[in-house]
Amino acid sequence: MNKPSIVTYALANGLLTALYALLIALFFANAHDLFGDVKSTLIPMAMLLLFVFSALVCGSLVLGRPLMWYLDGKKKEALKLLGYTALTLFIVMIFVFVALYIVSNT
Repeated sequence: MNKPSIVTYALANGLLTALYALLIALFFANAHDLFGDVKSTLIPMAMLLLFVFSALVCGSLVLGRPLMWYLDGKKKEALKLLGYTALTLFIVMIFVFVALYIVSNT
């Protein structure tokens, strides 16, 4: 069985990161319906924990494999993977901004 290419890993990393961002955005969009109008110190704590968890998830998706490859001596491949992952995220971001622009002007 063939090993996935660097571009395949990059697309998977970028798209999974974008999917995770979508899930968090959906959570924020529906948080008021889920929790109501809660006034509690648990809200800032929950948001900070979500922020830390999100940094862990996104950091793992974007930096995990490139860091492992870099430490294993595959420096060129690691940098390519990081670059292609960044490019994937940039392209997804452009699509999101274009969609936002279209929706806001209709």
